Formats: sequence, C-alpha cells, structure tokens
Amino acid sequence: MRYMLQRAGWFLLTLWAAITLNFLLPRMMPGSPADAALAKLAQNGPVTEQTRKAVEAQLGVPDGNLLQQYLDYLHQVVTLDFGVSYAFYPEPVTGLVLQALPYTLILVGLVTIAAFVIGTLLGVLAAWKRGTWMDALPAVGGSFLGTFPYFWTALLLLFFLGYVGHLFPTFGAYSATTVPGLSWAFLKDALYHAALPATTMLVTSLGGWIIGMRNAMITTLGEDHVTFAEANGIPGRTVALKYAARNAILPNLTGFGMALGGVVGGSVLVEQVFGYPGIGFLLFNAVTGQDYPLMQAIFLMITVSVLVANLLVDIMYGILDPRTRR
Repeated sequence: MRYMLQRAGWFLLTLWAAITLNFLLPRMMPGSPADAALAKLAQNGPVTEQTRKAVEAQLGVPDGNLLQQYLDYLHQVVTLDFGVSYAFYPEPVTGLVLQALPYTLILVGLVTIAAFVIGTLLGVLAAWKRGTWMDALPAVGGSFLGTFPYFWTALLLLFFLGYVGHLFPTFGAYSATTVPGLSWAFLKDALYHAALPATTMLVTSLGGWIIGMRNAMITTLGEDHVTFAEANGIPGRTVALKYAARNAILPNLTGFGMALGGVVGGSVLVEQVFGYPGIGFLLFNAVTGQDYPLMQAIFLMITVSVLVANLLVDIMYGILDPRTRR
C-alpha cells in the first residue's frame, strides 16, 4: 500500500506540473492568440483597436493578472471547458476533441494492443525455439518490417491497394452516404475504412515488440532460476511462460505503457496520409491553423494519458516484480 501511495503521490505532483506548464508555455510565446485571426482580417484592410478588442472578446482571449488567469484555467481544466476553436470557429474545443477521440482510441488503441500481444508472443516463441526456423522467421521478419517508416508504408498501401487495386477506400473514416451511429452498417463501413491505417501501424510496429521480447527472453533463459526449473523436470511451456517470460516481459511492459499513453495523441502522419479524422489529424489542422485553444487541449490530454499509462505500468511492475516495492 505504501508503494501504491508513493506512485499516486508522484503522479499527482507530475500532473500538476504538466498542467501548469501547459498554462505557461502558450503565454510565454510572442504575440497574442488572436493575432492569427487578426492577420486574416488585415488582408482585407487595416485593423483598428476596437476590432482587436472585439476579436479577443469573441475568441475568449484571457485577460486580467496571471494568477487570475491561472485560477480560471484550472477551473476550465476541471470542467473540460477549453473555449472556442479558432480554426473551426465557432465550434467548442471540447466538442471537436470528443468527436475525434473515439476514432483514434479504436484505431490506434486496438492496433497498439494487438501489436504488443502478437509481438510479445512471437518473441517468446522465437527465444524458446532459438536456432530453428521458428526463431529466424520472426526475428528476420521483425527486423525487416521495423525498418519501414510509417508514412512510407502508408503511401505504398494507399497507392497499390487504394488507387491501383481499388480494394480499400483512400480517405476518411466512413462513406459520405453512411450515417454515423451504433448500427452494423456504420461499424462495418468504419472497419473497412480503418483497414489500411490499421495495417500500416501494425506492420511497422510489430517488429520492435518481437525483437525486444526475444532479446530479453534469451537473456532470462540463461539465468540460474530457469536452469534450476528445467533441471527439476518442470514442463517446457511452464518454464517459458511462468519462469522466463514473466521476468523478460518487464522491459516490453515499459514500452507498452509509453505506447499506450501515446495512443490518445494518435498517429499524426498515418492519419494525415489517409485523411482519418482522429486526434492526430485534428492536431495537424490545429497547428497549421494556429489554433491555440485546440492545441492546448490536445497537448494536455496527451500529457495526462501518458502520466496515467506510466502510473499503470508502475502498478504492474509492483505486481510482477516484488523487488520494486522495496
């Protein structure tokens, strides 16, 4: 319990620091958040001071001293009210994020979990059968697939399976004629549109999990407790999973926690290539449109998700490896 409370305490302290930095960084940048909107207005003629004040009031640019702004910001974080988007005016930031978040969680989240599970199991198999074709095939295949960048693989699949083969759609998360909702027609259409982005992320990320688990597993198999278990006649499957894999999975588990925390941020390049309306696609539009409220909300959400993932990994470490609780 003391270990859990220590982890929770560090989590709360880091969360407060992240929220505070997210508040300070945009305010340390030169210029005002309304400058982007005023620059567009200036293309049609001079902008008066009254126009500036009206735009700032309309966009909800914070005023008052820094302490009052900080207190107002904390209230916005608690109530999930991040103001109005500049690039998608007058849409609220919270609404835009909630619209894009399910697509990213389903696409990137499920692919990350699937890649971790498949890659870890293949790594265990390759290490246990080292020296055979069951070791060479996953190891060589994982190394080969891991060299492909996300965007390059995405462009290849998009060109050959989308534009040339016409087997999969090339843009969006569902067809224009499909009505979003909890219906089989929409789910089938959404899965059909997510096939190429999901394949891209699965193919390019699978190799890292295989190689990492295989190398850690080989190191663990040479330790004394594994040799002692084999000498006592314990079945090979039990030795591989209970004695070796349980210890070897710890480095992979750390990487999985970091990858799971980054799920909320989406895959900016993949979503941009396929025009998939997830958080990564939304973040790209926010950056190109200088949409400070939207960027601030997305960055905060990504930071919180990474911190929560790290907390879960710490708890899992305490369960799998009792030495960490000392």
